[in-house]
Amino acid sequence: MDLLNKYVQIEKDLAGGVPVFRGTRVTIKTLFDYLEEESLEEFLKGFPSVTREQAEGVIEMAADKFINELVA
Repeated sequence: MDLLNKYVQIEKDLAGGVPVFRGTRVTIKTLFDYLEEESLEEFLKGFPSVTREQAEGVIEMAADKFINELVA
């Protein structure tokens, strides 16, 4: 299973097809919105259904994509 499928779920019947953390209803966008104002620790406290592994995995994927686009 690749990292995207390990951590992210996209289904039209779940949150209208917006990407969420696998096994939750917490959108990926919520993590990044939250990180604009708060720490990862605070996000995890506020959304206990999301694991640290999931959150860190999504952040890592986003960083890798950003870096790859910069050097492309």
